[in-house]
Amino acid sequence: MNKLRFVLMMTGLFCLMTLPKIDGKAEEVRSCENFCNGWGFILQDKNQFKDPSWNDQSWRLLNLPHDWSIEGAFDEKNPATTGGGALPGGVGWYRKAFSLPVSDRGRKIFIRFDGVYRNSEVWINGKNIGKRPNGYITFQYDLTPYLKYGANKNVIAVRVDNSDQPNSRWYSGSGIYRNVWLEKTDPVHVDLWGTYITTLTVSSSKAKVILKTTVKNESTSARSVVLSAVVRDRGGKIIAKSESTPSQIGGGKISQFEQNIDVKNPDLWSVEHPALYVAEVTVRTQGVVTDRYKTTFGIRTFVFDRERGFLLNEKSLKINGVCDHHDLGCLGAAINTRALQRQLELLKGMGCNGIRTSHNPPAPELLDLCDRMGFIVMDEAFDMWKKSKTKYDYHLYWDQWHQRDLTDQILRDRNHPSVFIWSIGNEILEQWDSTGVAIARELASTVKQLDPTRPITSALNDPKPYNNIYKSGALDLVGFNYHQKDFESFLQTFPEQKFIGTETVSALATRGHYDMPSDSIRRWPFPENNFITGNKDNTCSAYDNCSAPWGSTHEETWKLIKKNPYLAGQYIWTGFDYLGEPTPYGWPARSSYFGIIDLAGFPKDCYYMYQSEWTSTPMLHIFPHWNWKPGTVVDVWAYSNCASVELFLNGKSLGTKSKEGDDLHLSWRVPFEQGTLLAVGKTVDGKILRQEIRTAGEPVRLELVPDRKIIHADGKDLSFITVNVLDKDGIPVPNASNNVIFSVQGDGVIAGVDNGCETSQESFRGHSIHAFNGKCLVIVRSGEHKGKVVISASASGLKGDAQQLSLK
Repeated sequence: MNKLRFVLMMTGLFCLMTLPKIDGKAEEVRSCENFCNGWGFILQDKNQFKDPSWNDQSWRLLNLPHDWSIEGAFDEKNPATTGGGALPGGVGWYRKAFSLPVSDRGRKIFIRFDGVYRNSEVWINGKNIGKRPNGYITFQYDLTPYLKYGANKNVIAVRVDNSDQPNSRWYSGSGIYRNVWLEKTDPVHVDLWGTYITTLTVSSSKAKVILKTTVKNESTSARSVVLSAVVRDRGGKIIAKSESTPSQIGGGKISQFEQNIDVKNPDLWSVEHPALYVAEVTVRTQGVVTDRYKTTFGIRTFVFDRERGFLLNEKSLKINGVCDHHDLGCLGAAINTRALQRQLELLKGMGCNGIRTSHNPPAPELLDLCDRMGFIVMDEAFDMWKKSKTKYDYHLYWDQWHQRDLTDQILRDRNHPSVFIWSIGNEILEQWDSTGVAIARELASTVKQLDPTRPITSALNDPKPYNNIYKSGALDLVGFNYHQKDFESFLQTFPEQKFIGTETVSALATRGHYDMPSDSIRRWPFPENNFITGNKDNTCSAYDNCSAPWGSTHEETWKLIKKNPYLAGQYIWTGFDYLGEPTPYGWPARSSYFGIIDLAGFPKDCYYMYQSEWTSTPMLHIFPHWNWKPGTVVDVWAYSNCASVELFLNGKSLGTKSKEGDDLHLSWRVPFEQGTLLAVGKTVDGKILRQEIRTAGEPVRLELVPDRKIIHADGKDLSFITVNVLDKDGIPVPNASNNVIFSVQGDGVIAGVDNGCETSQESFRGHSIHAFNGKCLVIVRSGEHKGKVVISASASGLKGDAQQLSLK
């Protein structure tokens, strides 16, 4: 069969919002409370900390999510090593006391952790209720049997052990670094991740929605249950409904209901138009409403075709994706929805339409955002199986936990319309071992039992027919990690198979640094390319002429993906620089050089190459800066989707150029002279674009540029403020490294500072940082009181700047 059809799916919404009164029964049938505020924390380890009577008044009081590692000092001697970000681990404890009203007696009370890194153990009122080694998985415990009500306090204690290191090849963070939820339900309720929505028949006039709902009866006697379901459009209007016949569910038993619902003239989900629906299920037990459960979903069809690549809603589409780890730069691993949203906005701005969750289950918030913003997600489960990559990694827990962890991931994520591909592993060592055959088949069988509608891949860094994971027959898509030289022989090498570039490129760049000549490719660490010793300042060239030996420059791989229709697309390594895995340099480097965007969120020049190729909005970007020694011959590059670009130096034309053949940039070799470099682009329809770069003088003043001046007064929202160092004429100074000091007035705090430099040893949690190549970043987090917040920046010998933010 030349093509497999994989259709619809979408998002299991974990917490339900306030619902209206229905049948006289208020929204109290199910409530879900964010349980993140008011936890005590200590970076010590004593067995007595689990005891409810332990006096924790001296502990630090904080709100979750929390990552203690990011608060530490960089040190190459930290057990995590530079590969893990050179930050400390250890053992930490969290405790929280809370009360429950007497009216909650008879209800089910659950606590859900979206992610704890790692080896977490949980106690409620001194009773151990579970342990979870996996630092990336969501898990839930039933607190009901151990709770107190009324005036009596409950105490929950969580021990987090990230002391055995190294256990990760990148920065993991430490602590309860994702959200925590307290959920209350009736004993007869929809089970955890208890809905599954598919659409196997879709046309322009009708979509048949199949809703499967698992209902759990945790009472002691049998109950008669009826399910009614409605589908609402994005405006909240009910557009379809269904009701089941009564069904008896025994005490302590579960039952699955299946309802077929026709949606007329469906609004299809796509990357340009991510239309969403909501299915709302109401559970009635003996005529009384006992639960209401909402699931957001989308309707779309997609095909991976052997010859035509990827088709979404019957239209060809290249997957122009990136891989990303879970850290948020200077914020560490602690999840923040606004920080994730900013990352996705920056990626959308360059035309990116895909995310690979390398190499682990993501935060639920990421998938929710991808649903709403239109990204094609490869949802990845594991970085290793039974064979280890680091001494203390997940291989230690594989036998006991991998089935449970994979099952929970699929159940949690299978309703998200943004999820198109399941990846069962990344660069798994069993590729070269016959055990890979059996393990791959086992994992694929688990996935297919839970969700047969999406293809399975594994990211193979040896994508050959003899590869044991490929030989297992478990893969619907052959995942290529690099090996771009084999792309064009794919159809011959893999008869009847389909392609996805699971991980590509691995280009290296430091924002604002340029090694000439720009047409000399530097592949670390090959001496014939003169890069074995690298640069003394630990930089890599931003001309897109530097890459890891296993990968390519950005242009090399994109040219292949672009011209071959059967290549469905790629996930580039990486969208953002990330903490840990510094390549090609070791210490003092403590973060990667792979990103299209640096750690602070500042685009590198290659960002604009993709923008010129992946978007249709007219654009023009020229580089490098224009501060060079007299006599230097400078390579000037332009990325543009204009029909032609003319370059001027101090008013004199240096010639007009147009891209020819498979050109992805235009270039001129220009003897440097101080002044103004001007590029003028002309589009096919005659529109004129201009960009100029001027020689900068000495630093004179600072400029603060917030990404948003109005933020929410919720204690979590963020304003990302770029700091530019300017000369007397307002020209950015490209080599400025002034130490910038920040202060805040009003109900806001500095959440982090960064400059995008891969070798900076400055604290992310300080109130100052040196500019790097003329820029740095300060992040302000809102308080919970509406009003004004003023952020000020100063530097010795420079005129400072201030910006006012409004908390609404």
